[in-house]
Parts: sequence; C-alpha cells; structure tokens
Amino acid sequence: MGHDVSGLHHVGHVVADMGQALELYRRLGFTLPPPSCPALPAVAGAPPEPFGAANTHVYFPRNFIELVTVVGDGATGRVPADARLIPLRVPDDRLPGLVAAVRGTAANLAACLRRFEGVHILMFDSPDIAGAAVRLSANGVGHGGVHTVQRPVETADGTRMEPVRYLEIDGPEPGVARGRVPEGRVGLAGDPAPEMADAQRQMDHPNGAVGLLECVMCVEDTELPEAERRYERYLGMPARRDGLVRVFDLEGAKVVLVAASALAGLLPGERAPALPAFVAYTVAVRDLAATGRLLRGSGVPLERTAAGEIFVPAGAALGVAIVFRQESRAPSHHGTPL
Repeated sequence: MGHDVSGLHHVGHVVADMGQALELYRRLGFTLPPPSCPALPAVAGAPPEPFGAANTHVYFPRNFIELVTVVGDGATGRVPADARLIPLRVPDDRLPGLVAAVRGTAANLAACLRRFEGVHILMFDSPDIAGAAVRLSANGVGHGGVHTVQRPVETADGTRMEPVRYLEIDGPEPGVARGRVPEGRVGLAGDPAPEMADAQRQMDHPNGAVGLLECVMCVEDTELPEAERRYERYLGMPARRDGLVRVFDLEGAKVVLVAASALAGLLPGERAPALPAFVAYTVAVRDLAATGRLLRGSGVPLERTAAGEIFVPAGAALGVAIVFRQESRAPSHHGTPL
C-alpha cells in the first residue's frame, strides 16, 4: 500500500462490569486471558491499589479486540478476582504526575461510559507512526504526539510486556478533552516488533474467529460529509461512496461511516445509542455456519445483515453489534439459516 496506515490495530469495548463482559464474550466463543490492572499507591509510601483501567484482549494474528473498564479511585467498575495486578513503579517525585496521567485516561473512559456502554476506541495500525504524525500535523489534525507504553501480550512462553508506540487524535470541537474526538478515542499504533508478532500466542477461539475486519460508525445524516472529511484526513485516503455510506478500504480491513437514516439498511433493527457512535464491528471466522451453530447453542440471539451475514444485536452484546463474516479465502456460507 505504501501508506502510513495499514489496517485496524484494535477496537476498544468500554464496559461497566468486566466480569459480565468476560462472561458474554466467552459465551460468544471468544478466548480471553484474565484481565490486567495497573496498581499505584495513592501517595508515596502507601500500598499499591488497583487504579485506572482494567483490560483484557481477544487476540488475533494481526489485531485484537480490547475489553476495558474503569477501576479504583471511586470508579464503579470491579476488579475480577482473577485479574493480574501490575504494580507501576516510579520514583516518588514522579508519582503525582503518573497518577494525574492515569486519572486523565480513566476520566476519558468514564466520560465515554456515561454516553453509553459500547465501543468507544478505534486504533489504526501504522508501519510509520512518526511519518503519520507529521502528515496529520500538516493536514491540520491535532494530536498529542507519539508516546510509548508497555502492554502485556500473551505468548507461547507466557505473558511478556511489549512496547507500543501510539498517538491519539484530538477533536476539532472546543470543549472536547485532549485525546478524544466526538465518537470517542481514535488514534494510531505502531506495528509490533517482528519477534513479538511471531511470539504472540494465536489463541484458538471456539467460534472460529481469526481477525478484526471492520468498524462501523454512525453519524447524523447532516454530519456525514464532515465525518468523511475528518477520516480522510486521519487516514490520508478518500472514501468510496455508496449512497449514505462511506467506506475506507485499508489492508484487509475497512472503516464504514453510515448516516443514521441508513443504519437499518446495513444492520436491520439497530439504532445508535448516541451520535456519533461506533455501532458495530466485524470479525472474520473460518466457518460461518459452524459459528452460527455455536452461538445458537449458547442461546445467543442472532440477526442477519443486509449482506446475509449473522450478527449479535447491540442489545445483547453490551452496546455494540458484533458481526461475523466468512473468512474470504474459505467457501462462503452466506444464506444459511439462523
């Protein structure tokens, strides 16, 4: 592609109750490790306590789905009993700054959750995140610069910490917190080091899921042109137009913008909880018919998309519709009964 955005890195599903979310995702046939949660002392010398956000991941070979909730410091989210606490060790003089930064991230997530429970995070994969930062600035897109964090990654040899370079896009609207746009948190993350990509454990998901393919964002009809312009600047490419739908084609993945009046044409029966909003994501599966059988056997309600794929309605999936699509290199099972 020769471009500084190469695909979807992950989507983030912000939930009120991590235990409930884990139960749901496992019933949907996803395999997830126990959640991780940073631990910090509130003041120097105090014992570390869960703080900020607890998260876990549905891992695929090239990308993942994140489940995240706010914990500690007065948050209502609970830390599951099997959560792995990760103490963050910093010199005493740097502790107040780190506490403030973590509180800022948690406040952003809490604000998202107040809007609705669902997907509020969309991160793109970038093979040249430094170059992407320069391009975004040149195109008038505000961002907080490139940062590096450590995240736990499940490998065949156990959990390892992987450095991840990322940037968050700032919204153009006055009053929107830094690192947020109207629909949530959007940004870019650098490709992992080759050795980490090779080592990452490719979890076997009972539902046959093998990758994150698509994220769908719904906007007011009158806001579709501006949303299209924003994402053209974010991604550095034009969208394909199909009526009130805009599609950005990435490497093996897509971002779809849909006007509110056209949402039911893509996902029958679905309505956005707020606008703008990420309303759905799509995963590829090895055998769509087998996935349908597993979901029906688990008592999961299923609907059909306009294209004949199966999806779990947002009302049954904590605020986001989850679409299952036949992996492209396998024979299609579209049209099989629910």
